[in-house]
Amino acid sequence: MIDEAVLDFSAGSLTLLNSILAIVMFSIAIDLKPSDFKILAKAPKPLIVGLFSQFVVLPVLTFLLVLVAQPQASVALGLILVAACPGGNISNFITHRAGGNSALSVSMTAFATIGAIVLTPLNIAFWGSLYGPSAEILRATTIDPVSIAITISFMLILPLILGVMLNTRRPDITAKLRGPLQWVSMAVFIGFVAIALATNWTLFLAFAGGIAGLVIIHNALGLVGGYATASLAGLSPFDRRAVTIETGIQNSGLGLVLIFGFFGGLGGMAIVAAFWGVWHAISGLILAGIMSRKVTTS
Repeated sequence: MIDEAVLDFSAGSLTLLNSILAIVMFSIAIDLKPSDFKILAKAPKPLIVGLFSQFVVLPVLTFLLVLVAQPQASVALGLILVAACPGGNISNFITHRAGGNSALSVSMTAFATIGAIVLTPLNIAFWGSLYGPSAEILRATTIDPVSIAITISFMLILPLILGVMLNTRRPDITAKLRGPLQWVSMAVFIGFVAIALATNWTLFLAFAGGIAGLVIIHNALGLVGGYATASLAGLSPFDRRAVTIETGIQNSGLGLVLIFGFFGGLGGMAIVAAFWGVWHAISGLILAGIMSRKVTTS
């Protein structure tokens, strides 16, 4: 039973993953300056629409998917947890490739990360409790929202603040670091996920087949939901691409940290988050290729 399966993931591996995600967040933050936030304060509509799409529309669509598909408890909670996370570490890179508003994408990642301190544990608890089987897991698990908030703060918020400070005070250094650090951090993260999967390959093969389809549908719902929300809000194609990608690219690395830190590495949840980490990169790059061709021909 996948609800009883537990992936092999040591405390040292969890510390390493925390460090990798902190570096990834730092690589995003060195693209930001305080003036970027002032610009958004004057014209906040795209940012508000994007955050609404990410923290409201995606969790609602996820819950509807769970109700229709009726997956096993740990799989359902894995989908809900991923949907509750902020935008993923590669969303900014993919938005740039798609010809979207990279500044909006980076700012959405930053604000969503800050908002995740409150909204991620809130969404997990709220939507997870509405589905009977996953509610059983939540009742059996001691989840301290304060502990989750502290985990997110040290792993994501602190690197964000340090990155913005460095970019403000020493832009010459961040100009040299920006490109190489983003590529290296993304490569290290993908490599880490690959090693984690290899370590648990037998378990992954046993259960991934039934989960893969759900993750692909879930990711498609995120992308379609983001596009629909941005379109209904009347955003420009430039901003719409950023909102679409930010909604469909989730921080599955943070999801894995929460799963192993607070849910004991529960198999269904961990496999969902791990498969998300691989699939959203593939779907995002495919979508970026399609969007970039439209930019070129328009």
